[in-house]
Formats: sequence, structure tokens, C-alpha cells
Amino acid sequence: MRLVVTGRDGQVAASLLEAGQAAAGVEVIAIGRPQLDLARPDTVIEAIAAAKPDIVVSAAAYTAVDQAEDEPDLAFAVNAVGAGKVAQAAAELGVPIIHLSTDYVFDGTAPGAYVETDATAPRSVYGASKLAGEQAVASANPRHLILRTAWVYSPFGKNFVKTMLRLAADRDEIAVVADQWGNPTSALDIADAILHAAAQLHEGAATSGIYHLAGTGEANWSGFARHILDTSRVLGGPWARVRDIATMDYPTKARRPANSRLSSAKFTDVFGWRAPDWRQSTEAVVHRLLDGETKQALTA
Repeated sequence: MRLVVTGRDGQVAASLLEAGQAAAGVEVIAIGRPQLDLARPDTVIEAIAAAKPDIVVSAAAYTAVDQAEDEPDLAFAVNAVGAGKVAQAAAELGVPIIHLSTDYVFDGTAPGAYVETDATAPRSVYGASKLAGEQAVASANPRHLILRTAWVYSPFGKNFVKTMLRLAADRDEIAVVADQWGNPTSALDIADAILHAAAQLHEGAATSGIYHLAGTGEANWSGFARHILDTSRVLGGPWARVRDIATMDYPTKARRPANSRLSSAKFTDVFGWRAPDWRQSTEAVVHRLLDGETKQALTA
């Protein structure tokens, strides 16, 4: 089974490449710019066809949440039009697509965890562009899995875990928002789930549709930060106190959902896969980042 993943430099693509090396009978190929540029739709079909996929994993995206408020045209070009072109390319090749989406499609006002049938109401350009991407993917390719995830971190790229470790090395206290809740999700777990679902999709046993795929358990950002840094301290890494602040004390251009909690029960029911507890997955990533061979990744 050959998986072709877009977004060569992203956390999910890097995690999939790593997971694919350890999985029997699986080949993962990552493609990205300049061969495939979602802002240039004319590059998409040729680049994907050349890779000869059995399944396409659409992980490339415009993810600069605040910058998207100033660049809505580019955000929609990549996250909506580009994603639709990727799905179209897969459909023309007769193969299914697994597309990554986000908790930002919701407004964050629900009292509990969101399920797939809850009404979407994005409050940011980024969220609106990703919702448009979901719709474009579903329209272009009937054989699709759309996976909404949240609060993604990994040993790769830029993410919250690496930021906390870097800041803790330079200061005694870090102020972190305490009134936004969600499911911290390791890209390593996302990759494992994708491989699990892809096998069923490849065999024609998977049901197309939208699924939530997030870490098990919930946290607020400050609680997430404390667990990262407490784990780091146990392992001999940097540590700092975490001070709770409100969203209003840390203004951003784009509005963040106060509640990003996603129920992944549907994914578990259909595919028989459940993410580990977020604390366990966080500890695994922190351990890797503090390992002597990967310490330099904190500044990458």
C-alpha cells in the first residue's frame, strides 16, 4: 500500500514517513513544493499522478491562524481550492483520500465535546477556509475520510510542546491561557491512526465521511504546559512555573474556540482504534525531544 502525503514539511507528514518505515507492506511518499503547491492548482494533479498513490493523505495546509486574518485569499486558495484539487486528483486516479481538518470549524461554545454531527460555525478565516476545504474534498471525491484533529504536537516542526521547552530554558515563569480547553494530540498518534484507517480504506472496508481524531482526555493550555514541563523536569530537562491567564490577557488577531474538545468515539467504533491518553503521548514526545540526538530539534 503506497500512501502519498501532501505537506512534506508538516508534523503529520514527518510522523507518517517515520511510521511507514516501521510498518510492513506500507510505503509512504511525501510530496510538497515546488512540485506540488496548493496555491498553484495546476501543479497538483501532475505531482500526485507521478507519485502513483494507492491512497492520498491530504495534510498540507495554510496553518498561520492569525496571519490568515490578513491573507484570506491565500488561506482559501490553499485550504479550500487546493484541498479540493488534491481530492480531485485522487478521484481521477481512482483512489481514496484522507484529509486532515481542524477543531476550528466549530465556534467553541458547546458545553461538551463536539461530535461530527454538531453544527459548524467557524469564527476565524482559518477555520472558515478549512471548513470550505472539507466541503471541497467531499464534493470532489466520494471515497474520502475527513479527520478533524486539534492541538497537534510532535518531535517535528513548530508546536506547543517545543515552544514550552524552549521558553522554560530561558525564563522562570511562563504565562499560559487557562480558559481554552481541548484534546492535546500527538502527530505520532495521528500517523498510527491514519495507517490503521488506510488499511481498511484500501480494502474497501471503511465508511467515507467525517471523523474526529484527537488525543484521549482533555486539558486546558496551562494544564498541558504544566504536564510538559513537569515531565521535562523529571527527565532532567528545563522547567518553569506556569501562571494561568485568561484569553483576554493574551489577545490574538484570530479568535480561538474556548472549547476545542472533540469526541473521537465514532472513529473508535468504525476503525477499532483509540488514541492513548494525552499525558502518555506527551511524555513520549518530551522524552524524544530531550534525548541527546534530538535536542537540537528544540530550536528548529
